[in-house]
Amino acid sequence: MSKQKSRNTRIEMELRKALFARGLRYRVHRRPVKGVRREADLVFGPAKVAVFVDGCFWHGCPEHATWPKNNAEFWRTKIETNRRRDLDTDARLVEAGWLAVRVWEHEAVDAAAARVHEIVLGRRPGR
Repeated sequence: MSKQKSRNTRIEMELRKALFARGLRYRVHRRPVKGVRREADLVFGPAKVAVFVDGCFWHGCPEHATWPKNNAEFWRTKIETNRRRDLDTDARLVEAGWLAVRVWEHEAVDAAAARVHEIVLGRRPGR
């Protein structure tokens, strides 16, 4: 697991590039809310939008998640714990006035970028 890349993955880099090309500026790998030990992949501060790029295996994608046969109990617990933590993170961000946006690694980059772009523009102050 330690060799699994958790930052700057291919999909994350492509999404960042697409959002930058659309004129959006963001912070990378930051905690959106102080006191909450959860780091978002992209943070749009003024709009209060936190983007998480989730891997299908690690976060239990409803379309592509697979359940390993070897050490099955360990992996089921691990993935279910990740899912619960994701839900808890989303709830904590909502309590603080933020919106968590989840992008699956299998999503088309252009579609994900368009979705994030629309959300960020809609939540910018003064709009």
